[in-house]
Amino acid sequence: MPKQALVTVEQMSIRLGGVKVVSDLSFSVHHNEILGIVGESGSGKSVTAMSLMGLLPNQGDSLHASRMDFAGQALIPFDEKQFQALRGKQMGMVFQDPMSALNPSMRCGKQVLEMLDLHSPYPKKNHQATMLSLLDKVKLPDPKSIANRYPHQLSGGQQQRVLIAIAIACNPKLLIADEPTTALDPEVQEEIMALLKSIQSQNKMSIVLISHDLNLVQHWADRVLVLNKGVCEEMGTAKQLFQRPQSPYTKGLINAVPPVDRRPKRLQTVQDFINGSAKPTNETIAGRKKRHKRIYQQSPILEVKGLEKTFRQGKQSHHALHKINFSLYPGETLGLVGNSGSGKSTLGNCLLKLTQPNRGEIYYSETKIDTLKGEALKQYRKDVQLIFQDPFSSLNPKQKVEKILTEPMLVHNIGANKAERIDRAVQLLEQVGLEAAHMNAYPHVFSGGQRQRIGIARALAVEPKLVVCDESVSALDRSVQAQVLNLLNELKETYGFTYLFIAHDLEVVRYMSDRILHLQNGNIMTLDEADAVYQQIRDHQTQKTS
Repeated sequence: MPKQALVTVEQMSIRLGGVKVVSDLSFSVHHNEILGIVGESGSGKSVTAMSLMGLLPNQGDSLHASRMDFAGQALIPFDEKQFQALRGKQMGMVFQDPMSALNPSMRCGKQVLEMLDLHSPYPKKNHQATMLSLLDKVKLPDPKSIANRYPHQLSGGQQQRVLIAIAIACNPKLLIADEPTTALDPEVQEEIMALLKSIQSQNKMSIVLISHDLNLVQHWADRVLVLNKGVCEEMGTAKQLFQRPQSPYTKGLINAVPPVDRRPKRLQTVQDFINGSAKPTNETIAGRKKRHKRIYQQSPILEVKGLEKTFRQGKQSHHALHKINFSLYPGETLGLVGNSGSGKSTLGNCLLKLTQPNRGEIYYSETKIDTLKGEALKQYRKDVQLIFQDPFSSLNPKQKVEKILTEPMLVHNIGANKAERIDRAVQLLEQVGLEAAHMNAYPHVFSGGQRQRIGIARALAVEPKLVVCDESVSALDRSVQAQVLNLLNELKETYGFTYLFIAHDLEVVRYMSDRILHLQNGNIMTLDEADAVYQQIRDHQTQKTS
């Protein structure tokens, strides 16, 4: 017997800014199911979900469909007032970035109450108790305390839980979760998804789960819709789709994830499968041992000895780092992993001289970095570069690409004149897979993957020796992520870079790293060969969940 549909969409097309972003799309969302929607950035995932809630700009003009029904109601032609009556009450949404979705000037409890005041059928005198009950339902510790805090006073996982509480406040029939776990560490990801699944089961609710994390979709979704440039590539049960994908595009998405049973020299991309050129070659154990022998026979490029950092807030103190000791060798990629709050970013900031440690020493090429001044400090700033997590916020929106790339060269006296610097900038763009024509464009016209390539080119512009990659691929979809990881490895081979690779995605860290340093609560849990540490962490996670 076929399942009853909560949402039915037929022949939907969406135009934004005169560009067709979704074409003749038909799909359904069944009652009490999780529908996963996957695809590359720009494939139409988010706009499709937003259309269901009437959140598209000028929706009446930008969206056309032969049918778009929700719970037996035809959503076409709904006006904004009719959609407002649905949003929050019958439809909820959990956004990717809770810090942007939550009001920074309003206490968390008040934001939940606001939703109840707007849509709840129960008397307002009951809303305070309901709000606290909702915060408890999403498993936030001490709901009264959380209710009185502002969003910035919560962790990323706690912020996301508050957002979920707001979204489910009025027991909606449909919940849209748009990249709800992207910026969270693996344990918190698991907690958030388990929470959503639990709420779905309790409330008999349907969920549309949008994610670039295919492992997550495979584990949690009942059915999966694959979008490619606004067109449905294929749709089926999660089991069918991941075990027997039919489309080369889908095969490419699945295989762009770093495998755990081997170590490819180059990750396969979607384009490889579309072109029929997907022929992976793997690094042998013997080859890897030979490379490691060459790396670790050298003197370290960076040494950290007894590093400690404590943050104080009023009478309370937080020990972010405790007696950290390790060495980083030329040509090595050292992975740095740990849960949120483990000290990863603090350690990276100490190495970049953005944070001053309380105790300990950092040596770069056998020189203590806290003694560096003047030209020596300027040289260190040149030698040690950072690739940011979010390339959009790290690139000046008022500067063209030419200025973004040539300004660091000017600061560090690279290039005899402007013409030389521009020539070098063009070469850098071409090295990262962009074109000379991009020199005159502003950051906002580029995709996320392209902006990250510009960020990489900017880091390369000053000819660094050590590059800190701080969650530099976490916000990218799997296909673009594979492209950027391949690029980083190619550049490493070409220029002999050393990487400190910070990320929460264990598969990605394992693939990129020679060794992995695992931090927990500011302490080094282990530092060893990448495969060994990866297996150790996975075994521990399995024990916790069993």
